[in-house]
This record gives sequence, structure tokens and C-alpha cells, in this order.
Amino acid sequence: MVENELNKKSDSITAELIRFSLPLILSGILQQLYSWADAFIVGNTEGEVALAAIGSTTTVINFLVLAITGFTIGLNILFAQKYGAGDYEYLPRLLSSFAVIMGVAFTVFSVLGACFSSQLLRLMNTTPETISLAEDYIRIIFAGVPFLAVYNVCSAALRGIGDAKAPFYAVLISSVLNVVLDVLFVAVLHYGVKGAAAATVASQIVMTVFMVIYTIRRHSVLRFRIGKKSFDFSVMSDGIRFGVPPMIQLSITAVGALLLQNFMNGFGTQTVAAITSAYRVDSIILLPIINLGSGISTVVAQNYGAGNLKRAKKVLLVGIVMMTAVSAVISIIVIPTGGYLISIFGVSKPVVNIGQSFFASIACFYIVYGLAMAVRGYIEGVGDVVYSSIAGILSLVVRIIASYVLADVCGNMIIAYAEGLAWCFMLILYAARLIRLKYKPVKS
Repeated sequence: MVENELNKKSDSITAELIRFSLPLILSGILQQLYSWADAFIVGNTEGEVALAAIGSTTTVINFLVLAITGFTIGLNILFAQKYGAGDYEYLPRLLSSFAVIMGVAFTVFSVLGACFSSQLLRLMNTTPETISLAEDYIRIIFAGVPFLAVYNVCSAALRGIGDAKAPFYAVLISSVLNVVLDVLFVAVLHYGVKGAAAATVASQIVMTVFMVIYTIRRHSVLRFRIGKKSFDFSVMSDGIRFGVPPMIQLSITAVGALLLQNFMNGFGTQTVAAITSAYRVDSIILLPIINLGSGISTVVAQNYGAGNLKRAKKVLLVGIVMMTAVSAVISIIVIPTGGYLISIFGVSKPVVNIGQSFFASIACFYIVYGLAMAVRGYIEGVGDVVYSSIAGILSLVVRIIASYVLADVCGNMIIAYAEGLAWCFMLILYAARLIRLKYKPVKS
């Protein structure tokens, strides 16, 4: 029955990808309001030092956040394949098992992170004028990580069955709350970076509670109760097999980001403020590319699970055309406006100039990145998560090596050029895998 429903949609792949990706893009934009609100309000209220302090904590927090995201990327593919295959009894067991496991595991990791935050920041060569504020910020932020873990598991389940709107609703509520609390805690009560962190954590808690209630009440196919049947070891084995490779990849990416953060800190506070602000802008700019790639992955996985391999290949071809158009438009828009976007964070003219140079350097690589994400979406959708993860790790290695080796030649703009070079290398690896497979889906 599921296969027939998917076959009926075979002439509307473009519409389906848009319908699936658009809520993810919107929810991603709203999620970025957490960091944008913190940066905008803190930057204009507390100054550049506080802004740089928040920016310098990003890679530490990302170590846990990327691990969560990586694991749930694998879970999303498994949810989509099982949903496409019509194995509805499997879905609530998968959701209950990993909602509990992820929540508990990342509670432990967050406690450890808060305890050793000072050592982590010093290891990253955080500048002396920002380290005290950075420590205050990061210790509070760690409290929200377990809630993000549960949220991402629920989000993976919902996206797997085709409901991409729920994450948007959850993030909409939490983003509005986050902005209100940021204004109250930072601009009105003057709690500084601590207030910004508290606003973010409170918003994440609300977002997660909403998502859990929505998932259980709205979708009977995902409904479960905590008890003896919450843990299914065969289901857990499948989830680990799909989730661990991308989790390892993104965890290594986070470790690599620590090295890159340390590298960037060596260029001074102005470069740190400029590049971290640029990445906040960049994280929104790239959302259409990232989430269209996620849409390709999920739709491919659903069709692969349903045995509709011909349509899975069509999804890739349509996705490549859409991705090329989207990434080209983004490049054209960003190059002339990058400096203005940096300026909204209340930074000085030299910082704006550094940010403008960064966008002028990186934007020409957006099409390469978009094509890489399209091919990656297909490879992951058919279950080849191991190769995809290895390719991601290797591209990170290229980026780190290029950063350190070419720094004397390119100066602080090597931060942009090294990332662009890594994207080129990643596209080559994914394209080589696709050619070798000859579009033949593989079992993971």
C-alpha cells in the first residue's frame, strides 16, 4: 500500500521535495535565532568582548550538538525506510528506545562538559579578555543539551514519516520565547552573557516538551509509553548501526572545529568576532542547501524502503537540478551583502571588513557544497551511511591541513579558502561513490 502511494507521487518529486524541505528550512532559520538573538542583543548591549566570548564557546557546545545531530540523521533514515516499508509496529519501539537513551547519555555528557568547561576553553586558546565570560555562558548552555537530544530524536521520527511541520511549530514557539527572554534578561535586567544563556536553555526546554507531546498525541504510529517494552534490543541494534557512523563523523568534525577555533583565535579578537558573526549568517544562508539535502535523503529512504528504486533515482536527479539553482541564487545574493549582514551585530568597521572578505571568498564555493549535499542525500538515503561519514571525516582532514599549511600565504582568509577546498574534495568523494554504485542502492 505504501509503495502504491509513493508511486502516485512519482510525477511531483519537485513539489514533494519543496513541501518537505521548506518547513525544515523555516525551522532551521528560527533555530538560528537562538544564537542570533544572543549575538545581536549581547553585541549591542555588552560590546564586542562579550560577543567574542559567546562566539568562542560555539565549537565546544557543537561537540555535543553535532553528536546528537549525527546520530539522529541515521535514525531519520531508519525511520523513513521502515515507514516506506510499512513496518509501523517498529516505529514506536525505535522512538521510545532512543528518546530515553539519548536523554540520559547526554545528561551525563553535559554534566561532564560543565565541570571541565574551563579546561576546554583554555585548550582552545580562548583569549584572556573573553575566557571568564565564555565560562559563565557555556556552563548554563550545557544544561539544555539533554533536551536537545530528546527533541532531535522526536524530530527524526516525525521527518521519517513525512511530518516536517512539527519541528517548525516547536522552534517557532521556542524562538519567540527566546527573543523575549533575551530582551528581558540581557537588555532590561543586564544579566549579560548569563542571561543570554538562560534564555536559550529555557526556550530549548519548552521546545522539547512541545515536541514530545505533539509526537505522542498527533501520530498514533509513533505513540509509546515508558515501561518494560520501551527498550527493544533488536531495534536498538539497528539504530546504532545507522546512527553511530554519522555521529562519529560529526563528533570528529566538532573536534576538528576545536582545532580550527584554536587556529582562528591566533588571528586575534577582531577576526574571532568577524568570523563567528559570519558563521551565524552563514548558518542561515546555507539552510536551504542543507535541508534540501535532508529532504533528498528522507524521500530517497522512503522510496528505498518501499522498494521503489526507480523513483529514488529520480529524486536524486531532480534534487541536483534544484540544488544547483538554489546555491547559485544564494551566491549571487551573499557576495554583495555579506558586510551589511555582519554589521547588524553592532561590530566595528574593521570587523565588518573582515566579514565581507570572508563572504566574498567563500560564496563562490556554495554551488560545490550544494552538489555535494545532493549526492550525499542519495547515498545516505539508500543506507550507505558509513561511506558518507568517512567522506565527511576525510574532507575535514583536508580542511585542517590546508588551514595550517596555507595560512602564511592567505592570512585570515584561509579560513574561507580551506573550507571551500574541503567542499570540493567532499564532492569528488561522493561523486566517485555514486559512479561506482551506478545508482544501485546498497544495503547498510
